[in-house]
Amino acid sequence: MAVAEGYPIAVRHPQSSTECLGVNSKRELARLERLVQMDRAHVLLDAGVTLADPARIDVRGDLTCGRDVEIDVNCIFEGKVVLGEGVRLGAGCVLRDATVGPGTEIRPFCVIEEAVIGANARIGPFARVRPGTELSDEVHIGNFVEVKASFIGRASKANHLAYVGDTTVGKDVNIGAGTITCNYDGANKHRTVIEDDVHIGSDVQLVAPVTVHKGATVGAGTTVFKDAPAGELTLNRKTQDTLPGWKRPVKVKK
Repeated sequence: MAVAEGYPIAVRHPQSSTECLGVNSKRELARLERLVQMDRAHVLLDAGVTLADPARIDVRGDLTCGRDVEIDVNCIFEGKVVLGEGVRLGAGCVLRDATVGPGTEIRPFCVIEEAVIGANARIGPFARVRPGTELSDEVHIGNFVEVKASFIGRASKANHLAYVGDTTVGKDVNIGAGTITCNYDGANKHRTVIEDDVHIGSDVQLVAPVTVHKGATVGAGTTVFKDAPAGELTLNRKTQDTLPGWKRPVKVKK
């Protein structure tokens, strides 16, 4: 009928038999998805990538890997993802439109979206790197740390429970546990600048727009709402009192 109507006829040779399978149910669709994913896993294995379990990887976009990359189970890749030589991915990581430099370790259960990570960095576990972020070489982003639209310089660290948003961080900076950048005033986003060799204590709030200058130290529990001068200690004065004879309330049994 096609010939009779003048349509051109051509022959195609599929690379895999899975390309010819039909889908008539959710069960068949799930089976075909696993077959396609296994084909992609075999391509990675043939290229020298180590997969902890080839049956538990989802490549939903374009994944490019350098030599000696290791990928643990249940990792998901979306969009265009590039992993440099010697990158190690822990279990359950999700990467979308991300570039990861050579020698970097991404520990289990991290989410990395539209970000660039340098060489020999250490991310996670349980870290989230959001769009617009660039992490330099040897940066450490630890557990339950979120970074968004920020640049973090070489060998800087935020190892625990922090939020770094709309921030420029220099090199050799330490950001303590519980630190957050207060970048949103309810209508607009503002930028925080942390220069080289700054030490920020735990539970610090940086109210943008604000700059912490080179070599400064910010004491634990401080709210920084004015620029912190270079090489100085900035803190909010506090007092601690003890009430003699105070008794803790006792729960009344019902």
